[in-house]
Amino acid sequence: MTTPQPPTTTPPSTPPSDRARGRRALTVFAWLWVGLPLGYGVYELVHKVTQLFRG
Repeated sequence: MTTPQPPTTTPPSTPPSDRARGRRALTVFAWLWVGLPLGYGVYELVHKVTQLFRG
């Protein structure tokens, strides 16, 4: 018969590895690559729509 083992605890969190940092940087870059032109397009759309309805 085996004796029950105490529950294992997770080790303290370690800093992200270089690969995780690279992945995070790539994700941020991709969001900016899409988000900045999208935001500018929405800004231009609102600007032109207000011009259209103001006359």
